Amino acid sequence: MRKLLISLGSLAAAALVTTAAHAQGTVKIGMIAPFTGQFADTATQIDNGMKLYMKLKGDTVAGKKIEVIRKDTGGPDAAASARLAQELVTSNAVDILAGFALTPEALGAASVSEKAKKFMVNMNAATSIVITKSPYMVRTSVTLPMIASTMGNWAATKGGVKKAYTMVSDYGPGIDAETWFHKAFKAAGGEIVGSVRMPVANPDFSAFVQRAKDLNPESIFIFIPGGAQPGALGKAFAERGMDPGKIKLLSTGEPVDEHAIKALGDLAIGRISAWHYDYNLQTPENKAFVKAFNDEFKRNPDFFAAGGYDGMHVIYEALKKTGGKTDAEALVNAAKGMKWTSPRGPMMIDPATRDVVQTVYIRKVEKVGNAIVNVPFDKYENVKDPK
Repeated sequence: MRKLLISLGSLAAAALVTTAAHAQGTVKIGMIAPFTGQFADTATQIDNGMKLYMKLKGDTVAGKKIEVIRKDTGGPDAAASARLAQELVTSNAVDILAGFALTPEALGAASVSEKAKKFMVNMNAATSIVITKSPYMVRTSVTLPMIASTMGNWAATKGGVKKAYTMVSDYGPGIDAETWFHKAFKAAGGEIVGSVRMPVANPDFSAFVQRAKDLNPESIFIFIPGGAQPGALGKAFAERGMDPGKIKLLSTGEPVDEHAIKALGDLAIGRISAWHYDYNLQTPENKAFVKAFNDEFKRNPDFFAAGGYDGMHVIYEALKKTGGKTDAEALVNAAKGMKWTSPRGPMMIDPATRDVVQTVYIRKVEKVGNAIVNVPFDKYENVKDPK
C-alpha cells in the first residue's frame, strides 16, 4: 500500500508539472527572412539582434516561453514569403510573425497577418506603404522616406548643395528614396539634374556610374539595399575616379555601411549619409549593445541587427502589457505609442500609424585614429515617415 501511495503521489506530481507547463504555455514567433542567397547576411544580422535580446532578457516573458521558428525565402520573393507565413500559421501554430529583411517579403506576409489576425513585427523592410498592408503590423526599422527627405532637406539647407543627380535601386524602397529626396530637396530650393533606377539584384554598377560621371553633377544621392551591393557600387565609383572631394556623394546608410567602408578604405572618406543607426554612436546604451554583440557574435552590429533587437523589445513589452495574451488586437494596441531608449536613441511606435519614430543622424565618413568610420555631426529628432 505504501508503495502504491508513493507511486500515485509521483504520478500526481508529474501531472501537476505537466499541467503547470501547459498553463505556462509557449509564444511561437515565426521569423521570415532570406537566410540564403545575396541577402543572407542581412537575415543573419536581424536574427543575431533577436538572439542577443533573448539572451540578455531571458527566453520567458509574462509567464510564457518564447520560441522562434525560422523560415528562409532565399531572396526578395513575395510569393515565397506568403507561402511560408501561411505554413507558419497553419502548420507551426505561430502567434507572431517577424523578420522581413526585404519589402517583397513583408508585403507577402502582410496579407496572412491580416487574414489570420497575427501580430506582425517588421524588423527591416523599409518601403513606406508596407505598414498599411496589415492592421496588426508595427515597424521597428526605418522608412526610406524619413531618411531621404531628411537628407534632401539637409543637403539643400545646410549642405550647400544646389543641384543633385539620383541613383536608386528600382523597387519599392528605392522609388521611395528617390521620390522623397526629390520632394524635400526641391522644396528647399534644390534642382534635380537627372536620375536613374538600377535593377535591384544588380551585381555590376559600371554603366550606371559612368552615366553619372558623364553628367559631372555637383552631387549624387544614392540608395541601394544592404548585403553585397554597397561594396560593389563603391568599387565602381572608385574605378571611375568619382572623388567625394569633388562630387558630393550623399546617400542613405547602406552604401556606407561597415562592410562597404572596409572595402573602399580611404576612398570612402568624405561621403555623407543620413541614417538611424551605426555601431559608432557614442551613447551608454549603444556601447553596451556593441560590446554584448561582439562578445556573442564576434562582429559589430549593424542597422539590421538593431531592427531585430528592437523588434524583440516591442514583442516582449507588448506581451508584458497583455499579460501573455497573444491575440493580434491586444498586442498591436499594446505596441501603439510604446516609447523606449534603444541603442540607436529614443524611439516610439506612432500610435496613429504603427510606424517607427526616431532620430536621423547626418554622418560623414572620416578617419579616426586608424579606423575609417561614420561620424555623426548633425541630427534630426523625432522623425516620422513623411507620408
